[in-house]
Amino acid sequence: MSTNSSSMLLLNESVLLVAVLAFAILQNKHLRQSSFWRATATPLASIIGSGFLIIAPLMAEVAGELAPLAMASILLVAYGIGAVIRFNINYCERHAGSYQPLIVRRLEHASGITLSIAYVISIAFYLRLMSAFLFSAFEDTAPFMEASFTTIVLAAIGGLGWRYGLTALERMETLAVSVKLAIIVALLAGLLHHNLVEGFSFVGVRAAHLSFLDQLRMLAGMLLVVQGFETSRYLASEYSADKRIASMKLAQRLSAVIYLFFIILVLPLIHHLEQGNPDETAIIDLSAFAAPVLPALLALAAIMSQFSAAVADTVGAGGLLEQESDQRLSSRTAYLGIVGSAIILIWVTDIFAIIAFASRAFALYYLLQTLLGIWVICQGGIASIKEGLRLMCFVTMAGILTFAVLFALPAG
Repeated sequence: MSTNSSSMLLLNESVLLVAVLAFAILQNKHLRQSSFWRATATPLASIIGSGFLIIAPLMAEVAGELAPLAMASILLVAYGIGAVIRFNINYCERHAGSYQPLIVRRLEHASGITLSIAYVISIAFYLRLMSAFLFSAFEDTAPFMEASFTTIVLAAIGGLGWRYGLTALERMETLAVSVKLAIIVALLAGLLHHNLVEGFSFVGVRAAHLSFLDQLRMLAGMLLVVQGFETSRYLASEYSADKRIASMKLAQRLSAVIYLFFIILVLPLIHHLEQGNPDETAIIDLSAFAAPVLPALLALAAIMSQFSAAVADTVGAGGLLEQESDQRLSSRTAYLGIVGSAIILIWVTDIFAIIAFASRAFALYYLLQTLLGIWVICQGGIASIKEGLRLMCFVTMAGILTFAVLFALPAG
């Protein structure tokens, strides 16, 4: 065996070992049984969802060598929006069951309707994309087969949720998240090794010729890639407000570290890709430069990403509908309605064509939640510097989200 072949084999074995060790840690009994980790897994599954593998080529195309800075800016804005959601968890649950002003109820109701529509579209999209990815290895695969497989998966998720409740869905979700995170750790390790050996350089990374306005519009669209933290708000039937707030913070911080390190480590390889319209398989193919075993692992991670994000959004949507109905509709029953609606979308619409609507719906939901937070702060009065800074932050978020609703170009 040649020296080069031996080193490739050793590299593959090392990357696989990293993945196995990371998975073993994530499947540790104490972690698996931790309610705090389960509460973290739902938002984490959504945040690191279908957009994870496509974000690097898009960032490189929009920002070039400044992609890490652009990614950090998006993550900072997302964390600010998360702060809005966490503030509203405290306010809305503190006043639950008591009289709330009409404007609060209307903003809550409008944002609930908006988010529920976005969730249904997203769930259908994630699983339809997963099916397309699974069947892509077969030539001339009929859309009927992909739609049929998606329907079966949706029915299974709805059935398990209806029969066994949130716990069963969380178990599936946590396992999928563990597989995905283990592979991501292995990917980062492989990319780090490649950069240490080959030299870390952004030479050849060039942004596309875009106007500044188009750059902002695309970055606003990419904000929705790191969406998903709001699912924590709708797990009230299982977790306390304090636990959901803390677990949402952890999910956002973990995902921010992963996204930022991924962008930094993969950027030196981006010049191997052709500029244009990269799809999810672009990074999968690119990862072979870091380690030959990575494309197979990332293909599995892509499937787990779609599945776990779909389950997470199903969980969030179920909790949302339970809350909107004042507990008259249980989350178990809601799961059936959610997957039923997603199945209808799969068969009667081009789900890939209407996903842009879901992106704007998520942005509108965040905007409505931000307006609610601003109203609450103003009603309580600005009694401290902290409250004043919070109001400034919320107003800034509202401005960014208004721009996203009106002008964002959907990522990918």
